[in-house]
Amino acid sequence: MTFLEDATAMQGDLVELRKRLHHHPEIGLELPRTQEAVLSALEGLPLEITTGTRTTSVTAVLRGGRREAADPKTVLIRGDMDALPVDEETGLDFAATNGAMHACGHDLHTTSLVGAAKLLSQHRDTLKGDVVFMFQPGEEGFDGAGVMIEEGVLDAAGKRVDAAFGMHVFSSQLPSGLFTSKAGTVMSASHGLFVTVRGAGGHGSAPHRAKDPIVAAAAMVTALQTMVTRTFDIFDPVVITVGKFSGGTKRNVIPDTATFEATVRCYSEVNEDLLASSIQRTLEGVAASHGVDVEYRFKPEYPTTVNTAAEVDFGADVVRNALGEERYQEMPHPVSGSEDFSRVIAAVPGAFLGIGATPPGLDPDAAPMNHSPRADFDPAVLSDAAAIYAGLASRRLDVFAEEVAS
Repeated sequence: MTFLEDATAMQGDLVELRKRLHHHPEIGLELPRTQEAVLSALEGLPLEITTGTRTTSVTAVLRGGRREAADPKTVLIRGDMDALPVDEETGLDFAATNGAMHACGHDLHTTSLVGAAKLLSQHRDTLKGDVVFMFQPGEEGFDGAGVMIEEGVLDAAGKRVDAAFGMHVFSSQLPSGLFTSKAGTVMSASHGLFVTVRGAGGHGSAPHRAKDPIVAAAAMVTALQTMVTRTFDIFDPVVITVGKFSGGTKRNVIPDTATFEATVRCYSEVNEDLLASSIQRTLEGVAASHGVDVEYRFKPEYPTTVNTAAEVDFGADVVRNALGEERYQEMPHPVSGSEDFSRVIAAVPGAFLGIGATPPGLDPDAAPMNHSPRADFDPAVLSDAAAIYAGLASRRLDVFAEEVAS
């Protein structure tokens, strides 16, 4: 039987595990209930399992039965496990009710990786190297990948992994079951901007006697947008979106301070360096023109996700051979989201693939997108994703062995 046939046979079990994870989402680096579910699902498999000390991560190593080379190669496959602080509005009978939600589909990633662990364990005798399964907490802004790398996930098999693959489901934009990726930059870098404007409070009827931080902060928000268009090449884009703005207590009171926070995205190291100085110049210039003070913190978060071209081509071949030519489509441009899997494939060759999971009957262009409280995902992709995870690891080990033999 092929990985796909075996995965299809376990689809019912995968759906049940996904429901269990979805119903009890957890946020951040501490996911005890999720870790317990993963460990339970992996029980009985011939895996060397370790858990994190700074996170509730799970790392599992499968030793191949045909490790013929003196220096057997290792492939890592990763699934993230954490949820978002979103109140779910899907109406699913297994919807979460604890104020968190798997609105980004990480429950499908985890389930698919469990499926791959079972598939590869069943076919262990054919594996020509080792496989590392990276079950990661804290992708949603907690840099769980960075923590796991510091704790040694890339060397879990006893040596540095030789290639790494990750995947991500999308509740919209792509038809269900369609895989996609591209060589080079595939996702943006992410940074946080935190700004406090300090003025002098006063009566709303006499703004000339105060120094209004709200007006100054509002001007900064507008000036940052203009700065982007007048500083950065439109073919190497930058995005600054202010998602939080706070100030004041009553409509006729000018407060002493106002604050806002923004997410900042870009697609090149050149722009990452230029952003810090450009933001400083803009904020301090507006503050000076309004006679107020400004304090800000520009916090780098995740770097750009840059795929290795050869690994993207390899991944595309795996999908096409397993599922058909029509099931892979090259991504036309990078995705504006960001990923800490970027840290993994900055350290070793690898690729990050997207998977369409738009629910049946919905238009991918109109369906609720990832992070929406109404985001839903087609569970039919679970067996396909598990089979592709397994295929990526197994076939890559085959290719490594062929390269050594030639």
